[in-house]
Parts: sequence; structure tokens; C-alpha cells
Amino acid sequence: MLLGFVIAYWIISVLIGLYAATRVHNTKDFAIAGRHLPFYMVVATVFATWFGSEAVLGIPASFLQDGLSGIVADPFGSSICLILVGLLFAAPLYRMNLLTIGDFYKKKYGRSIEVLTTIAIVISYLGWVSAQITALGLVFNVVSGGEISQLAGMWIGASTILIYTYFGGMWAVAITDLLQMAIIIIGMLLIGNEVSEQVGGVSTVVQHAAAAGKFEFFPELDFKAIITFVATLVTMMLGSIPQQDVFQRVQSARTIKIAVWGSVLGGVLYFLFTFVPIFLAYSATMIDPAMVEKTLSEGGDSQLILPNLVLQHAPLWIQILFFGALLSAIKSCASATLLAPSVTFSENILRPMLKHRLTDRQQLNMMRVVTLVFTVLVTLYAMYSMYYSHATIYTMVENAYQVTLVMAFVPLAAGVYWKRANTQGALTAIACGVSVWLGCSIFVPDDYFIPPHFAGLIASIIGMIVGALLPNKIAKPLPQEPDHATLHHHAASVTGHVPTRHGTE
Repeated sequence: MLLGFVIAYWIISVLIGLYAATRVHNTKDFAIAGRHLPFYMVVATVFATWFGSEAVLGIPASFLQDGLSGIVADPFGSSICLILVGLLFAAPLYRMNLLTIGDFYKKKYGRSIEVLTTIAIVISYLGWVSAQITALGLVFNVVSGGEISQLAGMWIGASTILIYTYFGGMWAVAITDLLQMAIIIIGMLLIGNEVSEQVGGVSTVVQHAAAAGKFEFFPELDFKAIITFVATLVTMMLGSIPQQDVFQRVQSARTIKIAVWGSVLGGVLYFLFTFVPIFLAYSATMIDPAMVEKTLSEGGDSQLILPNLVLQHAPLWIQILFFGALLSAIKSCASATLLAPSVTFSENILRPMLKHRLTDRQQLNMMRVVTLVFTVLVTLYAMYSMYYSHATIYTMVENAYQVTLVMAFVPLAAGVYWKRANTQGALTAIACGVSVWLGCSIFVPDDYFIPPHFAGLIASIIGMIVGALLPNKIAKPLPQEPDHATLHHHAASVTGHVPTRHGTE
């Protein structure tokens, strides 16, 4: 019966996503919802995009093993990232009226930096999207009682999410995110209330966790421990900022004010609600300690503790709510992270490579084809990770941002806030960041006091400063081909549909 409810919910959500496709008429609709989203929808997309499998399965599993010190990157680093995006980057990027984050690098530094940073951004999505696909396979396997293998569940989940993302783009993501945010919040709160009654209240769980040392967050007063803590925090806090999915939510907003505060509120809500599944998972150690101990001691998957708790100790209606909320979280995150790299790869890599200028319809079709190809690739990558790397969902998500941390963050931050930033500085920052990161990863022992990606970030900062201040040996970028916003405005003026002050038609 549980599987039947899950399938019914899945079909309904896909149909809603397909309905959203009726709003897509051009690439701007597909990529950033035509800049039409109101405040509540921007908040929903920010929250629901990040509240994925790692929030429900990965973060609680890491907390059970290492306490708060094991979840420094997410939700702490990731929540701060969303707040920083809103306060520091949303307004200046929104005013530039861009289609992708890659367009910023093109305008500021030229084609070479655009290509390098876009490739880094696209690569970073492999781990994140693969984590969502892996989680979908896990959920289908659990709710079917093993009748659907995890591999089959991965392909079922990926193909169905592809359907409405392919046709509906950002509009489908935004509308389904709104529904799924409501399901996540209501479902998690009701489940939390039910579990709280079984363990004797929230305070009982908090006291038990505190006694077990799970609330130790800050490192010891040791140089290596402090550096490791900071490096872990900045991985997602800074590495997640130059990402297309975050940028899309900023650009999709109706006004600058909505872009700023939608991101901030979405980040705050994300931080608060990640502690609900943490509470649920830790409650399992009190409700069924034998099940938890068996899972952790025999090399089992700690990510299954929370699903097993719900299946074994909750009534059917709670099971339906939990897996509905879990699927909502995964679907919203997966659809957004499939769309984001596909759009930026199409716009910033493929389109400039074509010798003839594409019409808007051709560009839209190209984005859809790239979305299809990327879905297949990340599903194959998820299969590889499941069979060979055995990385947890939390680890896959955390590692995804190291490449953008060392390649894309410093050129973005400097380009927005430092007038001296130039192409030479950006190239030097990327070269230094990548070479130090890879060099440390390959040749430096794992227990070295500076993690490779943190060393790469420091090298990137130094590279930007030195490269920008030295005599400029690199010519200023030549004028680029008309960007998407320019072409869109020209087409609108020809047809008589001039964009409004919000950038909409």
C-alpha cells in the first residue's frame, strides 16, 4: 500500500511539472522563469533546491556518527552561503540582467575565463546530482521492500524527473518546488511530533544527545584542528556561491528586493528545518537502539537508519508523509541541479562554438537536449559511485564544491567587489588554485595540516591579487557576440513587446 501511495504522488507531481511547461515560450522562461517569480516562490525554490537527500538522509547519518562537528559543511556552511548570496551577490548580479553565471565571467573577463569557470561549475554538479539520483534509488528500493532494485530505482527516478524538467525548465522547477516545500514542512513537523511523543519530548532527545557529546561543534585549540574546521566550513559556504542553481533563483525573482531577501529567508529556513531529520534520526537511537547499533557496527548504510525507523515504528500515515516529504526533497533538488548545469553548458560553451547564430527556439531545444544528455551522464556517474567509490550522500555533496571553490569563487568575488580585478588576475587565480589543489591532493600526505582544497583557495586569492597588480600582459577582452539579454531585447523591440522594468515581457 505504501508503494502505491508513493507511485500516485510521483505521477501527480510529474503532471504538475508538465503543466508548468505551458509557461515556457523561450530560453528566458526555460532558464530563469522569465524573471516572473514572486517572493514566496523564490523562497520555496531556494529552500527546496537545497533541502535534498543530504538534508534528510546524509546530514542525520553524519550527525549520528560525529555529532555537530561532522556536519560543519552542511547545513552550517551551506546556510551561510545562501545568506551571503542574498546579502552580497544577489543585487549586483541581478542588475546585470544575465542568463547564466557564466555570462558574468564573460562580461568581466572574456571568453577564456567564461569557458574555464563554466567547465568547473558543470563538473561540480556531477557529485551533487548523483547524490540525489542515488537517494532516489535507495527510496524506491526501501518502499518496495526490495522488489525494485536500487539501480532500477535510480533510472526510474532520473527518467521521470527528466520528463518535466526537459519540457518545463525553471517554471516546472519553481511550481513543483512550491508544492514540495509545503509537503516537506508539513510532513516533517507532523512526523517530528509523532516521534517526540514516543521518546518523551524534544528536551529528552536534546539532553540525551548532549550527554553523548553530540553537540561539540568547535574544534580544539590546535592549529591543525582549526584549519581543518575552517576548510570544511568554507567548502560549501564559498564553493557553493558561484553555482548556476543559486544564480537562477536570484535571476528568476521579479525584483531585486525579492532576489535578496528570498535567498536570505530560504537559507534561514533551510538551516532550521535540517534539524528536524537530525532529531528524527537521533530519536531512533532511543526508540530502537538495537537496529541502530546493528546498522552502524556491521558496515551497514547509516543513511537507512531514519527510513528503517519510520517503516518499523510508525503507522502507515506517517510512512506516507515521511516518504512523500523525502521524495519531495529529492525531486526538487534533483530537478534544479539537472537544469542548472545544462543551461550554463548550453549558453556558455555550446552556443558560442556554433558558427551560425541560433534562433531562440533553437537555443531552447539545445538546452533541452543537453538536459537529457546530462541526466544520462550523472545517472551513470551515480552508478559508478554506488559500486566503486562507496561515497555517502553527504560526502558526494560536500566534495562537489571543491572544484568551484578553487576555480570560480575568487574571480566572482573579486569581479564584483574589486575594481582592479582583470583577466590576467582571473587566469592567475585559476591556475594557482587548481595547480595547488591538485598538487596537494596527489603529492601531500592526507594528514597534512592544510587540506588541499583550502590550500587551493589561498593560492587562488594570492593569484588574483598578484596577477591583477602586476603589469597587465593580457589584452582586454574583445567585444563578445551579443549576449542573450541583448538579443532578447532586440527581438522584443522588433516585435513591439518591449521588456518591462522587471525584465519581463
